Amino acid sequence: MNNTKRNNIIYWVATALLAIGMLQSGIFAVLKTKQWVDLVTALGYPVYFLYILGIWKILGVIAILVPGFKLLKEWAYAGFFFAMTGALVSHLACGDFAAKAIMGPSFQALFVFLSWYFRPADRKIVSVNE
Repeated sequence: MNNTKRNNIIYWVATALLAIGMLQSGIFAVLKTKQWVDLVTALGYPVYFLYILGIWKILGVIAILVPGFKLLKEWAYAGFFFAMTGALVSHLACGDFAAKAIMGPSFQALFVFLSWYFRPADRKIVSVNE
């Protein structure tokens, strides 16, 4: 298998896992499911934070999946990375060392990185300095 094909497979697998996770959690956040309300309040965040985070996650999924809009994709990847590393730190700071609390945000942050790093050239911003 050549590197381009391998990179393309890694990109789409990571992007699919990222999109599924973010879309699902974004929808549950907007719907303010009991599980999500309990989660954010245990971390010390207000319930209205769910609307903000949920809507941004849903919009971010659309941004990374729709062709074009390269700068918007960069912002979506950055937002996902900050959200997932922020979630990880929030759990750790509150003493929540459960596997789910650590593994969920950690794997999503990994998927963000892999999707961003292995994205095809037509989804990247080309620097004028290169």
